[in-house]
Amino acid sequence: MQAGRLRDRTYTHHQMIDELVSDIEERFGELERELADPAVIADRARFAQVSRAYRDLERPAKLAAEYRRTADDVAGARELLAEDGDDPELRALLSSARERLSSLEHEIRLAMVEPDPNDAKNVIVEIRPGTGGEEASLWAGDLYRMLTRYAERLRFEVEPLSIGEGSYTFAVKGDGAYSVFKFEGGTHRVQRVPQTESQGRIHTSTATVAALPEAEDVEVEIDPADLQIDVYRSSGPGGQSVNTTDSAVRVTHRPTGMVVSMQDEKSQLQNRERALRVLRARLYERARAQQQAAVAANRQAQVGTGERAEKIRTYNFPDRRVKDHRVNLLSHDLDGILMGDLEQFTAALQDQEKRQTLAEQPLG
Repeated sequence: MQAGRLRDRTYTHHQMIDELVSDIEERFGELERELADPAVIADRARFAQVSRAYRDLERPAKLAAEYRRTADDVAGARELLAEDGDDPELRALLSSARERLSSLEHEIRLAMVEPDPNDAKNVIVEIRPGTGGEEASLWAGDLYRMLTRYAERLRFEVEPLSIGEGSYTFAVKGDGAYSVFKFEGGTHRVQRVPQTESQGRIHTSTATVAALPEAEDVEVEIDPADLQIDVYRSSGPGGQSVNTTDSAVRVTHRPTGMVVSMQDEKSQLQNRERALRVLRARLYERARAQQQAAVAANRQAQVGTGERAEKIRTYNFPDRRVKDHRVNLLSHDLDGILMGDLEQFTAALQDQEKRQTLAEQPLG
């Protein structure tokens, strides 16, 4: 159920909110009936789809019910004031109910903001060391463990794609994976004493995270003629050969210059397929970012576009705290966060994203 269900008519502000509330109530009732329908229950895929839609609409439906009650309170208080004259208690009740009604209007509109169409997709996450040398590579490993633990907490499936030399590429699979991990895209900064520091001095290092919605073949068509595919022998630490066949694959996309290398699998075919998955996700994200930039050329910060340049979060080990700079949220539970307890950041960032979307696409 989205705001787009509204009929194509011209409304006053209050008429539109009333119509939106009616649509929410009507759709929620439909979903309740479907969930009780034996035919829907017997169809596993359909039941999962309806259950998801029901969960998505639960909060708007609760707000709609409260809106109805509050609107009735406003109407009742007005009637009594018209009949009995000026009553301080009634006037206070009317004022309070009006304030709540105004707040509910905003909350309902916020709850019904159209989601990012990519939110339901799987996500490919790429972590790379930034500034800081060996410490940056160690930090990239810490981020990999943090994000995979977070995925496991949320019961998503983690599929490693390429691990090595301080860089980590992995897929997170599950309904809504991108809606969570897109907020991890950017530069993560750490302030701590490196294991290699003998003087006990605090160093600042960074690692970058790119979170890319995994694209289907039909969404990104890659012309085989645009690809240069090189095969070579996989190598491990120190450059020694991992196996005796040329199974490692390097795919170069000539039009963009993008290069993806894979060597973790023993099969050349599997490495090639993994490389194409990552390339497809990068090309999809590139096209999406260009489209967003064209639509919102004056917008400085884009949530979820995988922009790497901007520092998004600082992890301060001496003070045991983590600050997300996008929502100015500070947590003193560094250990918990490194163990994957990132829900507070995700919730705040999802709320910010909805508010930005609402501000850019006002209803009514």
